[in-house]
Amino acid sequence: MDWFDSGWGLTLAIFLPVAGMVVVLAIPKAQEQAIKIVALLTTLATLAAGVGLLVRFDYDDTGDLQFEANKSWIDVIQSRYHIGIDGIALPLLLLSMVVTVACVIYSWDHFPAPHNPKGFLALTLLLETGMNGTFAAQDLILFFIFFELVLLPMFFMIGVWGGPNRVYASIKFFLFTLFGSALMLLSFLALFFLTEPHTFDIPTLAEAAGEGLVGSTQNLIFLGLFLGFAIKVPMFPFHTWLPDAHTEAPTVGSVILAAVLLKLGTYGFVRIALPVLPQAAEDWAPWIGLLAVIGIIYGALCCLAQRDMKRLIAFSSVAHMGFVMLGIATLTDFGINAAVFGMVAHGLITGMLFFLAGSVQERYNTRELSRLGGLLVQAPRLGWILGFCAMASLGLPGLAGFWGEFPAILSAYEPLEGLPVETFRTFMVFAAIGTVLAAGYLLWMFQRVAFGEPKPEFESAHIHDVHAPEWIAWTPLLLLIVALGVYPNLLFKITDGAVTGVADGVAKAIGG
Repeated sequence: MDWFDSGWGLTLAIFLPVAGMVVVLAIPKAQEQAIKIVALLTTLATLAAGVGLLVRFDYDDTGDLQFEANKSWIDVIQSRYHIGIDGIALPLLLLSMVVTVACVIYSWDHFPAPHNPKGFLALTLLLETGMNGTFAAQDLILFFIFFELVLLPMFFMIGVWGGPNRVYASIKFFLFTLFGSALMLLSFLALFFLTEPHTFDIPTLAEAAGEGLVGSTQNLIFLGLFLGFAIKVPMFPFHTWLPDAHTEAPTVGSVILAAVLLKLGTYGFVRIALPVLPQAAEDWAPWIGLLAVIGIIYGALCCLAQRDMKRLIAFSSVAHMGFVMLGIATLTDFGINAAVFGMVAHGLITGMLFFLAGSVQERYNTRELSRLGGLLVQAPRLGWILGFCAMASLGLPGLAGFWGEFPAILSAYEPLEGLPVETFRTFMVFAAIGTVLAAGYLLWMFQRVAFGEPKPEFESAHIHDVHAPEWIAWTPLLLLIVALGVYPNLLFKITDGAVTGVADGVAKAIGG
C-alpha cells in the first residue's frame, strides 16, 4: 500500500483547496491574473487527486471504507482524525470537485460586484475544503467541523457579493443553518455519552446500531439529527431560507449551494442518521416521506407562481430534493440508491440551470420572466443549452434527471417491511403528480425565456452567445448529464455495495 492509498491521497483531496486559499491570500490584490491562475490550478490539482481516488478505488468492495486514515487528534474528547470514503461518498466528493472547477472557470470573466477576485476565490476554495471534508469524515466531531466550515464562506459570499436584499438573505441562511447545527451537535453529544464505549466514530456507532438506547431516547436523538440535516436539505417546512439565499447569491454561490451544499444534509441522513439510529429511522420514516411529498408538490406549485427565473429554479430544488428524501424514507437499498443518484443528478442539472440564469442576467440585466424572450433568436446556443437542462430537470428519459426521480417514486411502492405500505403508495402517487407539475413549470420557464421575439427594450441590444469560459465550464457537466442518463450503472455500480450495507444494517437492527 503506497502513501496515496494510506489516507494521504484523501487528505490531499480535502486540504489542497485551503492551501491554495493561503497562496491566493498572499498574492497582492492588484495581481488578478495570478490570483485566478492559482485558484484554477488548485481546483484542478484537487480534481486530479479525486481522479486518482476514482482510478484506485476497489469497485468489488464499495461497501467498505477505502483510502482510510485513523489518527489520534483530540484525545481529551476521544475524537480522532478518521477519514475514508465508500461507494456513497466517492461520487459526491467528485461532484464537489468538478463543480468547484467549473465555478472558478466560469468566474474568470463573471466576477460579481464589488470586484474582488481575491476574496471571492479564497472563499470558494475554503468552501471546497469544507464540502470535501464533510463527505470524507468518519468521526462525528470532524464531520461537524467540516459541515460548519461551509457556513461562513457562503454567508460572506451572499452578504458581500449578493443582490439588493443580500444582508437579509445571508443572515437568514446563517441563523437557520446555525440553529439546525446546534441541535445536531447536541445529538452527537448524546450519542457519545449514552453509548458504550463512548465514541464519536461513525462506523463504530453504525455497527452498534443504537444498541442500549431505548426507543424514546433514539427518537429524541434522531429529532436533533433530523432538524440539523433537514434544514440543510432543505425539507418543507424548513426551506424558507433557500429561495432568498439563491435569489440574492452571486451565480457561483447559487451553483455551489444547489449543486453541493444541499447534499450535505441528505448525505448526513444516509451516513449517520439511518445506520446509527435505525429503530428511530423506522419510526420517523413515514413522517419524512410525508414532508418529502409535501415538498415535491409545494415546491412545484411555488415554481408556477414565480416571476424571477432564479427564484423559480430555487423552488425547483425544494421539489427535487423531496424525491431524494422520499427514496431515503423507504429505508430500502433501491430507494437509497435512487436518492444518491438523485443527489448527483440534481447537482449537475440544477447547478447548470443556475449557471444559465446567471448568464441570462448578465446579458439582459434582468431575471424577470415577463421581460425576457427570444433567447433562441439572439443567443441560440445559450437557448438550446437552457432547453436541454430544462428537459434533464423534468426527468426526460435518457438524461440523468430521470434516474434521480423515477426509481425514487418506484421505491415507495415497496418500502422496508414494517413501514405502512399503503401510506407510501399514496406518497408515490403524489410524487408522480409532482413530475407532471415539474414538466409544467420548466417548460413554461423555457418558453418564456427562449421562444418568441425579443422584447422591444432588447431588440437592438447585442446579446452575445456562449463564450469560451462558459463552454469550458459547462461542457463536462453537460456530458455527465448525458452519460449518467444513457448509462446509469456508471453510478449505480459505485453506490450499490455501500447502499446495500446501510439498508441491510437498518433492516437487521429493526428485525432484531
